[in-house]
Amino acid sequence: MRIAPPDSAVSEILPAVAEFLNAPRMQIGPAGCAAASGQSFAVYNPATGAELARVPAGGAEDVDRAVRAAQAAFEGPWSQMLPAQRQGLMLRLADLIEQNGEELAQLETLEQGKSIMLSRLIEVQASAEYFRYMAGWATKIEGATLDVSIPIPPGMRYQAYTRKEPVGVVAAITPWNFPLNMAAWKIAPALATGCTVVLKPAEETPLTSIRLAQLALEAGIPEGVVNVVTGLGHEAGAALVAHPGVAKIAFTGSTETGKLIGIQAMKDMKRATLELGGKAPMVMFDDMDLDLLGAAAGIGTFFNSGQTCCSGGRIYVQKGIYDKALEVIAGVTRSLAVGPGMDPANQINPVVSARHQAHVRACIARGIEDGATPLIGASTPAQGFYVAPELFTGVRQDMALMQEEIFGPVVTVTPFDDPDEGIALANDSRYGLGASIWTTDLNKMMRYVPKLRAGVVWVNSHNIPDQNLPFGGVKQSGIGREHGRGALDNYLETKSVCVAYR
Repeated sequence: MRIAPPDSAVSEILPAVAEFLNAPRMQIGPAGCAAASGQSFAVYNPATGAELARVPAGGAEDVDRAVRAAQAAFEGPWSQMLPAQRQGLMLRLADLIEQNGEELAQLETLEQGKSIMLSRLIEVQASAEYFRYMAGWATKIEGATLDVSIPIPPGMRYQAYTRKEPVGVVAAITPWNFPLNMAAWKIAPALATGCTVVLKPAEETPLTSIRLAQLALEAGIPEGVVNVVTGLGHEAGAALVAHPGVAKIAFTGSTETGKLIGIQAMKDMKRATLELGGKAPMVMFDDMDLDLLGAAAGIGTFFNSGQTCCSGGRIYVQKGIYDKALEVIAGVTRSLAVGPGMDPANQINPVVSARHQAHVRACIARGIEDGATPLIGASTPAQGFYVAPELFTGVRQDMALMQEEIFGPVVTVTPFDDPDEGIALANDSRYGLGASIWTTDLNKMMRYVPKLRAGVVWVNSHNIPDQNLPFGGVKQSGIGREHGRGALDNYLETKSVCVAYR
């Protein structure tokens, strides 16, 4: 079934969704399979807390089978395909994502909890477009001819050039906040460059990744090119990162886990791109367009219930507009409807798991204990993994509320005097993924954008990515960039060729 209108509610899940939930299996090579151990683990519905499905608990043996399947595909039919053929298969996969869009969207909301509107617009439509975008690059990978000045032996001339070649098997490890979309971010550039993939999705949200691998086979992508191993991070994830058959690691997740992966990658001398945590600031100068405050709060901070790495959880407002801004932001926060994601009228949906619910609630409790002032204090449904949106004032820079990533619907609002102070407060963080400034003064924008220590800086908007806009962080927010032409280099080796002739 094609995707439904984004703002339509779901009263009953599709038969195809119910059938899929009966027995989701890992995808290794040509078919779905159980774990070698025979073990499985539960996936839960965040809206109810009930068990949704059981998936195989893959381990080191399953990872080895998947990597071997990916190696065989890389050295076999996949490497023999013309770039235009890879492009065509990726475009076919994008079409299948859309054709099965409503099924994928419902699966995503069931396993992750997010609004069905976000599942349709981002998880499905944006993922299909990402495959189309990267498919276009498959036929545009190029090297260069080089003039060299080698003087020996006398009478010998040289012609030199570079080739761009796929690195090989890619280990892709994705988070639970945008499961299908993050899988697309990893798989699409890998396929465009001619690599093969073993994907280990987050244990909380493996379902749409399994379905994506099935659609890849249906699209005609050879068996073994896209493999999915479901399992726990310290078992399947660790085995995948350390596997000697893996040439490159693409990881999105917490900074703590990313550091461990980076250490292992360095030991093995593997390529690695790490998109890690964030604690994004939004700096609002007193000349900003106040009509943008509503969108700033809704999209910049509470998008996906705050479960985004670029969520603007630290709002700094210049004192000239602080009272007005706080009034508007608090009003927006109080107006947000809390409830299940299957009804798009609900803007705050459950967080992904009971464990994450406990984490966010503990962050709120600690903020109160440290002396910050909560302004909202709303209630939540009794069932499910809900956290009510909360807004804090009176937060010092040294508080955990200001320094630690919460990854939930929790926001601080802090006044500042002059612009330089606002930028200094924004930079006072170990993270540096995203940031934004809000001003109508072009000179101020040009002056302060270079001073923000972040991989992405938005002006008069926040948390709006694009497939052509490089995305990644500085400081402890990661290494490398995704999106755009530059993302392909993460999956390519440069080979220099030097030809001698008389």
